[in-house]
Amino acid sequence: HNILLTGPPGAGKTLLARALVSIQPRLSIQESLEVIRIYSVAGLISNTQTLIEQRPFRSPHHTASGVALVGGGAVPKPGEVSLAHRGVLFLDEFPEFPRGVLENLRQPMEDGVVSVSRAAGSVQYPARFMLVAAMNPCPCGLYGQEDDVCICTPSQVLKYRKKISGPLLDRIDLHIEVPRVALDKLTEEYQTETSSIVRARVEYAHICQRKRFGRNPIRFFNAEMTMAEMKRWCAVDQNVQTFLRQAASAFRLSARSYFRVLKVARTIADLGKSKTILCDHVAEALQYRTKIE
Repeated sequence: HNILLTGPPGAGKTLLARALVSIQPRLSIQESLEVIRIYSVAGLISNTQTLIEQRPFRSPHHTASGVALVGGGAVPKPGEVSLAHRGVLFLDEFPEFPRGVLENLRQPMEDGVVSVSRAAGSVQYPARFMLVAAMNPCPCGLYGQEDDVCICTPSQVLKYRKKISGPLLDRIDLHIEVPRVALDKLTEEYQTETSSIVRARVEYAHICQRKRFGRNPIRFFNAEMTMAEMKRWCAVDQNVQTFLRQAASAFRLSARSYFRVLKVARTIADLGKSKTILCDHVAEALQYRTKIE
């Protein structure tokens, strides 16, 4: 599921994004072959390398062009979205990317492929990635901080946040606020889960989804479900359906957001080892739909 991390500078957004790869299962043989073919076309692999086991992590700078991000050139080559196939595409300083460049993400986020057309012909590259974007809450980064004063005007904050279009935000499933950790708490010891424990839970959810989609050569995860698959795997009872409809009306969810909430709820249920989607799962999924306004 695509993620947007919002928080002040130094809150740990980049660290969290890079840590995502460490809790994800290694690539399957089929996924590895897909990735290695893309890297071979891009000229980023040696003749002796046979498999890529680690999920890709790509982090282009916010000055990257549209061609660098989605691919292109006289001889069309894969861009960052394809190089992040089956892995993570991390876009730090999200609003600093040119709006036209960000809008190029909409097709691959929806379809999982990138079409590059040139005079010589058209090429399609796979682009099924997890988008992890990070941004400050305002230009100075201090909006909403109790221990610091934001120097931005309301119009500056609004202009900064409006750099990301509504349709693009609609395609991001998880909107997460990352608060700054107080210095006195950094040295305290907490009883937290280790990466290996979290990874085991994620691997269980991956196994559930692989069994769910069987031999489908393209879709492996809940986020990639079609409408037909959702009718089968995201069926809910009357209570959950009523709750979801009331929430959709209260939060004014678009049709896309409505179905994305269901997909996230299905994943939350998988992580909790639940075969059915419950109201609790939907309620948690709805909490992640808060948009920046």
